[in-house]
Amino acid sequence: MPSPYRAIFAAPGTTAFSTAGFIGRLPLSMVGIGIVTMISELTGRYKLAGLVTATLALAAAVMGPQVSRLVDQYGQRRVLRPATLIAVASVSGLLLAAANGLPEWTWFVFAVGAGVVPSVGSMIRARWTAIYRDSPRELHTAYSFESVVDEICFIFGPILAIGLSTTWFPEAGPLVAAVCLLVGTWWLTAQRSTEPEPHPRATHTEGDKGSALRSPGLQVLVATFVATGAIFGSIDVVTLAFAEEEGHKSAASVVLAVWALGSCLAGVVFGLLHLKGKAERRWVLGVSAMAVSMIPLLLAGNLPFLAVALFVSGLAIAPTMVTTMALIETHVPRAKLTEGMTWTSTGLAVGVALGSSVAGWVIDSSGARTGYVVSISAGAAAAAVAFAGYRRLTRPAQGEETSGDGDGDSREVREHVA
Repeated sequence: MPSPYRAIFAAPGTTAFSTAGFIGRLPLSMVGIGIVTMISELTGRYKLAGLVTATLALAAAVMGPQVSRLVDQYGQRRVLRPATLIAVASVSGLLLAAANGLPEWTWFVFAVGAGVVPSVGSMIRARWTAIYRDSPRELHTAYSFESVVDEICFIFGPILAIGLSTTWFPEAGPLVAAVCLLVGTWWLTAQRSTEPEPHPRATHTEGDKGSALRSPGLQVLVATFVATGAIFGSIDVVTLAFAEEEGHKSAASVVLAVWALGSCLAGVVFGLLHLKGKAERRWVLGVSAMAVSMIPLLLAGNLPFLAVALFVSGLAIAPTMVTTMALIETHVPRAKLTEGMTWTSTGLAVGVALGSSVAGWVIDSSGARTGYVVSISAGAAAAAVAFAGYRRLTRPAQGEETSGDGDGDSREVREHVA
């Protein structure tokens, strides 16, 4: 591991909570595609699969920030454990309903309950922030490392979920994902020494009242991530259907892993760099690069060409995500950092719901390859929102103490991360 990455693990407890976070975060890339694979195996209906997955994503979008707000107030252990139990029980109910042919409306009920799933990635990043808040360079490296971990999850998660559901039994992928969530979250919350200090509502200042989403800068990031999530959701569903049309459905996991590999490699390199210039400009450039990289997908005539096109498009993902985390720190009060990070995940979840459901409808009506039109349209929307909201991002947060510990430290974070 390069020295900048090795250095961030010098702090006690970092290896343990990062490992637990990896296990708990693996379901992020397994549940959605696992449910799509399960339902398509059981019914052959991609539209139904997309709608159920979209329901889960929308439920997570509504409840996820509320769970994280409670975490900011009462601590990770007190909130994450009951939330995880509810989510795991709901996923289990969905699997039983699908396996036993219960009415389809029950599938959607359980999908809503599964939306209580906590944002494990936000919990891990909050721990890194608590440790390296006064060391911007190390914090940048830590965020880059976590983006790499995200992409490793997306490399192995779809392979595991699709492989289990297509070669073992249809419900195997989501089942293993639920087990990983339970084990990872329990292990993480057992580590009290690195848990960020909670900020009870009673101690909040006047400026800290209300949701973190009141920040204009965070609103831009979340809106852009809705469109970005539509890219992710549509590509997952369309790639699975495209691989099935090509006669190699199980190969979809490999193709999606190549996409994540491109992002993973870019994230490793990005974490080693000490870039100059404004983070806001780099963020807009990253979003635009993702949008442009969607165009070749429509031209893919076979799986090898599609894999190459997705690898190239993946190069823009991790750097954009890392820069997003840095921007959140400059626009969200310290007492609401976990909630702020979760709102970007919420934007992604809403986008995934829209992208997967619309893509499923397009696939059923016009074929798999046409489904990539949804990805291209989502990319164009993301770039348009990013450009339109650029001025809001360049305005510092007003009247609230950000995670950078005030205006001076916030500027320091910008300069070092940039």
